[in-house]
Amino acid sequence: MKAIVVSSLGPAEVLKPSEVPDPAPGAGELLVRLAAAGVNFMDVRQRRGDIIHRPVPFVPGWEGSGTVVEVGPGTSDFSPGDRVAWNFAGSSYAERVVVRADAAVPIPDGVDDLAAAAIMTQGLTSHHLATLATRLLPQPGRVLVHAAAGGVGSLLTQMLSRQGHHVIGTVSSPAKVPAASFGATEVVVTSAPNVEEELVQRFGEGEFDAIYDGVGADTMGASLRLVRREGLVVYYGQASGPVPPVDLWDLPKSILVTKPVVLDHVATRDRLLDVSRELFAWIAEGTLTPQISTTYPLEKAADAHAALESRSSTGKLLLVPGQ
Repeated sequence: MKAIVVSSLGPAEVLKPSEVPDPAPGAGELLVRLAAAGVNFMDVRQRRGDIIHRPVPFVPGWEGSGTVVEVGPGTSDFSPGDRVAWNFAGSSYAERVVVRADAAVPIPDGVDDLAAAAIMTQGLTSHHLATLATRLLPQPGRVLVHAAAGGVGSLLTQMLSRQGHHVIGTVSSPAKVPAASFGATEVVVTSAPNVEEELVQRFGEGEFDAIYDGVGADTMGASLRLVRREGLVVYYGQASGPVPPVDLWDLPKSILVTKPVVLDHVATRDRLLDVSRELFAWIAEGTLTPQISTTYPLEKAADAHAALESRSSTGKLLLVPGQ
């Protein structure tokens, strides 16, 4: 079968289309014919060797959707022909993927394979982030989402709007405004050096009840200063690099700061099924729309990684075999 193989860590060019043996499912596993694989920044960081070191060579990818071809021993929840999606499982940049059955969720009628692949990692993450607002904000308020046109940002703004919040999104260029506007009430085009000054001029200082920061180094300092007293700052990503150490004692006001981990949100099989059902139901009823910006042929994985690293893309990037 065709797969993308990383034989050495490095830039996007190390992602090479290759012919590899067909995998076989073991106990508690499914063999799935890939419909689409999600491209995530975690994949980029693993390819570079920043996190989760895997021995080379390896097939990257943690997210996808497809149709079950074969069921391994001891697996009773799925049958050949079932459509499934998964997160944090498998080596998904391949025409056929072995997926742990306990990591797979059924795709219901009314949700297509591409939407299912696009919603797993970033949809579960956004659901976690939006749930924090429900738990920690006393009432619907003014919420700022940095990188609101990205895969997580474009979903998170929709979920926060569902809760009744007034959502302001930041984007780095005018071209990204339409993707952010899908969920945000207002969109501010701003560059990293000026983000704080521009937001203060437009909204005032300390006027945000919550700030969601998936950018990291370029924006986190501003986020800590812009949030109101006893407001919420959620640090969930570092697209611009890791945040330098912060002495919380030096902050001039009371702030709730959290760094969520999505696997804690779906720590049990039942919870994973419940959250994924809710996400799929919202998609089917048309109240949540994954923003799929580009689908790439599987063999063009390097192009997808380059687009993601350049921060020029919006929404979700997918790899599709046979495209």
